[in-house]
Amino acid sequence: MRVETASVERLIDFPLKAGESPVWDARAQALYFADLDAPALFRFDPATRAVARWDMPSGIGSFGLCADGRAIVALRTGVHLFDFATRRLEFLVHPEPDLPDTRLNDGKVGPDGRFWVGTMHERTPREPVASLYRIDWDGTSTRMLGGLRISNGLAWSPDGRTLWHSDSRSHVLRCFDYDPATGAISNGRDVHRFALEDGLPDGAAMDAEGRYWSCGVTAGCLNRFGPDGTLDLKLELPILCPSMPCFGGPDLRTLYITSLTRARDGVEGIGTLSSLQLDVPGAPVGRFRERMG
Repeated sequence: MRVETASVERLIDFPLKAGESPVWDARAQALYFADLDAPALFRFDPATRAVARWDMPSGIGSFGLCADGRAIVALRTGVHLFDFATRRLEFLVHPEPDLPDTRLNDGKVGPDGRFWVGTMHERTPREPVASLYRIDWDGTSTRMLGGLRISNGLAWSPDGRTLWHSDSRSHVLRCFDYDPATGAISNGRDVHRFALEDGLPDGAAMDAEGRYWSCGVTAGCLNRFGPDGTLDLKLELPILCPSMPCFGGPDLRTLYITSLTRARDGVEGIGTLSSLQLDVPGAPVGRFRERMG
């Protein structure tokens, strides 16, 4: 494994309590991201540095963009469709309304236009009571994995045939065979197990060469895995708690990174939105109800 140090550019002048879920909008050439605890959804325009804000009625764990221009948002109150123009929320489904100790967490739209979202156990110690759900085009929710503590790190290989997923507090990264026609997963296998000092796996993104970039939230780094699951690069960041990366920009070679406001070892890191430039482009991310390819 190679270790490198990266410099980043801070893009916003206000703090994020819990910056999460950056999503690149290729149509508008803009980046959307969330602050779980604000709670709010934001849009950053790289050309003008302007930031727009939409307040949410409850904590927002993740979101994706829709084919019709709306967003699919995972709130504490369930999964909704959100209209940016009217600020109207349309309830879609709540995967687990009867579990008060869990909340919706990391989510992403797959290349087949389905939305995947996991939950996390909010009490400590974290218990394996969280799950991963698939939200189909008609709003149907299907439980795909159970026994998780903090579901995280969703990303698909460029051909859409492999799903990557992590459980942050079980310290594990896994891969699954993925069927874009049915949304089924199979052949789950452990790819890597993390120590705390390695950087426990948080949000993640996939590049066009099939390499998986995982935010090491406990170690201020990005861990990059090759298509075969080999950890081949640790990119040390000047960010205390990076939470999720996203490829964007006109050529998808800008890596945007959200982060959390947290203190560790007597040092406080302020959550923000940052970026760095990479040589390899990212793999495009899908839109809900729109199949790619």
